[in-house]
Amino acid sequence: MKIAVIGLGYVGMSNAVLLAQHNTVVAVDLDPTRVDLVNARRSPIEDAELADYLANRALDLRATTDLAAAVQGADYAIVATPTNYDPVANFFDVSSVRAVTQAVLAASPDTTVVIKSTIPVGCVAELRADLGSDNILFSPEFLREGRALHDNLHPSRIIVGDRGDAARRFADLLVQGAVKKDAPVLFTDAGEAEAIKLFANTYLAMRVAYFNELDSYALLRGMDSRQIIAGVGLDPRIGDHYNNPSFGYGGYCLPKDTKQLLANYADVPQNMMQAIVDANRTRKDVLADRIVAMNPACVGIHRLVMKAGSDNWRQSSVQGIMKRIKAKGITVVVYEPALEEERFFGSEVIRDLDAFKARCDLIVANRLTDDIADVSDRVFTRDLFGND
Repeated sequence: MKIAVIGLGYVGMSNAVLLAQHNTVVAVDLDPTRVDLVNARRSPIEDAELADYLANRALDLRATTDLAAAVQGADYAIVATPTNYDPVANFFDVSSVRAVTQAVLAASPDTTVVIKSTIPVGCVAELRADLGSDNILFSPEFLREGRALHDNLHPSRIIVGDRGDAARRFADLLVQGAVKKDAPVLFTDAGEAEAIKLFANTYLAMRVAYFNELDSYALLRGMDSRQIIAGVGLDPRIGDHYNNPSFGYGGYCLPKDTKQLLANYADVPQNMMQAIVDANRTRKDVLADRIVAMNPACVGIHRLVMKAGSDNWRQSSVQGIMKRIKAKGITVVVYEPALEEERFFGSEVIRDLDAFKARCDLIVANRLTDDIADVSDRVFTRDLFGND
C-alpha cells in the first residue's frame, strides 16, 4: 500500500518508520530541514530506536514538502500535526488538522484520512460533516517521547475509531509493522476513540498528581516519601509503578489533554478533572516555596527536558518552578545544551556543565543524572526512584 504521513514529530516519524517496513510511505513536513534529514536516513527527533531503524533497516520511505503529490494514489494519509491547547478559546487548536485533512481530500478524495493528532471529543464528526466525507478516522496514539518507535513496535493496544473495512485494514497495517503481534485491537465509534485518548492521559496525570501530593505531605511533615510510597505500592490494586515524584506532570501531552478533557466537561458535573489540573499547579507552588525558603543567591535549572532520551521541553514542569523562583527576585541560570538561544525566559543559558556547577549554589533537577552526582549536596530534586 501507499501511505502518506503528514507531520514529522514523534507521532508522525514513528508511524512512518513502522509502516515503511512493509509499505511505500511518503512523509510530509513543512520544514525542509526535517525532510532532508529523513531522506538522509537521519532522525529529526531524539529517539534511539528510530535513529537505528532509519540508518540500518530496509525502509520504503522518502520525505517531501509537497503534500498534494504525496497523497496522490495513497490508500491512507496519516495526520500527525500539532494540536496545541488554546488558552483563549479554552480548547484544542485543531486548525492544522482541519487544513491538512481538507487538503488531502481535495487532492485525493478516495484516500482515507487517519488522524493521529490528539483531538477533542466530537472533532471527527464535525470534520466529516463540514468536509462532506466519511473517509476520516481517528486512531489514538499511546507513546512516550524518546521511546516513540519502541511503543509502536510493542503496542499496549491498537484503537481505531471506526468499525468499517478501512479501519480494519489500517489496524492490520499497524499489527503488520509491530514486533508484538498480540496487542488487543479495539474498534469503536469516533467519539469514543477520542474520549479514550483524553481519559487515558488524564488518568496518568491523576496518578502523577496523587504521588506528588503524597510527596508534598511527606516533605512538609518531615517524613520519608520513599517509605510511604513503597508501602502504598505493595497493594496489588495500586502497584509499584508510575509512582516517582516529580515537579508536576508536563510535556506536550498531559497538560493540554487534561485541560481539553476538562473543557469537554463544560455541561457535565465534575470535581475530579478540575482537581487534577489544580493539583499540578499547587505542586509547583509548594516546591517553589520550598526552594525560595532555602535563600539561594543563584539557582541553576539542570535541563529543561522532561525525561531522559527526550529533546522536548514543551510545557516541562521545571519551567513552572523556574518562573515562580524568578518572580521572587532570585537569579536563575539554565543548563540545557540542546538550546541554541543565549537566554531562556530571560535567564542566561550555560552550556558548559562545569561552569554551570560553579555558578550555582543550588541546582534544581526534575530527574537525577550521573553528571550532577558530584554536587548532590547542592541539588534539589524529588526524584526518589531514578525513573520516569
